[in-house]
Amino acid sequence: MRKNKLKAAIIGKDARTNAIERCLEKSNRIQTPIGKLSDWKNEKAGAAKENVLRKAQELKPDFVIVGPEEPLAEGIVDEIQEKLGIPCIGPTRELAQLEASKAFTRSLLSKHRIQGNPEYRVFHNLEGVEEYAKELGGYVIKPDGLTGGKGVKISDVHLFSVQNGVDYCKELLSHGHPAVVIEEKLDGEEFSLQSFCDGTNVVDMVLVQDHKRAYEGDIGPNTGGMGSYSCENHSLPFLLPRHVQEASAINRAVAQALLAETGQKYKGILYGGFMVTRAGVRLLEYNARFGDPETLNVLSLLKTDFVDICEAIIQGSLGEQSVEFERKATVCKYIVPDGYPDNPVKGERIDLSGVPKQSDQLKIYHAAVEEKSGELYLSGSRAVAFVGIGKNLSHAQSVAEEAASAVKGPVFHRRDIGTTELIQHRIAHMQSLLAEEDFRELLRNHY
Repeated sequence: MRKNKLKAAIIGKDARTNAIERCLEKSNRIQTPIGKLSDWKNEKAGAAKENVLRKAQELKPDFVIVGPEEPLAEGIVDEIQEKLGIPCIGPTRELAQLEASKAFTRSLLSKHRIQGNPEYRVFHNLEGVEEYAKELGGYVIKPDGLTGGKGVKISDVHLFSVQNGVDYCKELLSHGHPAVVIEEKLDGEEFSLQSFCDGTNVVDMVLVQDHKRAYEGDIGPNTGGMGSYSCENHSLPFLLPRHVQEASAINRAVAQALLAETGQKYKGILYGGFMVTRAGVRLLEYNARFGDPETLNVLSLLKTDFVDICEAIIQGSLGEQSVEFERKATVCKYIVPDGYPDNPVKGERIDLSGVPKQSDQLKIYHAAVEEKSGELYLSGSRAVAFVGIGKNLSHAQSVAEEAASAVKGPVFHRRDIGTTELIQHRIAHMQSLLAEEDFRELLRNHY
């Protein structure tokens, strides 16, 4: 594929694909504009694949990047590659089970003896659910299937009795989920490690911490992600070097296990959601594509030509490709409609006229907004993301907060993301989990 004036195409319409598109446009190897095959979510049931294939046949791109998880789970990569011979950045349907089936992933780690699984069991019916929930004490219930990051429920947070847990399992099974996974409730700090993968070689990106809960102080319902941050040293303030190494080793082992299990090479993004606990790093879940919002942090720092990376993934030469990120901190803050996520305002206008202009320190990514006559209107989900970039977290946070606070309309955002107060809370939490010697090392690394 090594040539200039390549044609690229994207599936998806959100801030994540907005960030991917900008990375492609920065390359002098790409023809612009970037091809848009489908936003997928707004396509009529059954029509999305046909429309993608038709547009891809018309555009004849050199490669396709798949943004969201739904088309991956439905096998769009298989269709594009088999019917049109166009390579994709994104796994096949079988490999995309890594995200689409939590039961598949837990079983994969168990079978291949990969570290990181919590205690868990998979249930295809309600038999034994009550007994296992009681045995675990603290438990987490996950539907086996895609739920947009909002299907996980935790005891004493969302479920306040074993019967609540049984009822939730019954609800999930009756609504078409083939199984539920019940896991032990873990105590620790979450973080995201995304890696480029060509099926054999795995190259890690910058570590990021996402914030799923809707309101400041990590309270309220789960969301797709209210924002995220990364640090200038590419680690996180509550992690020791060995924690980073453990997560990286799990991503590498999973790539090998997928190849051994399926005979197929995973070409795309391995995105592990991890938690550092008293007992070490545990895998919470995998995503089979770039994360949202984590991608906004990471791609805002990417120095290497993104097209070179895509080419290396497709050709299986990622081990020979240097991948570099700027040594800066980032803070991403989403503005979302009032009432989000349960009862969001829709159709209302928002005003960004007071927001500072984009620059090397501020990136603005449109997500769930509709543009009409030059005005922006809310469409019910996360609306606009602001990414502050700075020499340290304090600087990046102030840039992101200035921009997010300037938006006018029926919206809100989490002001606490990336603040010193919230970071100190994370570190204090780790003090309660780590041995005294390890915590002293953590403080030495951070300060």
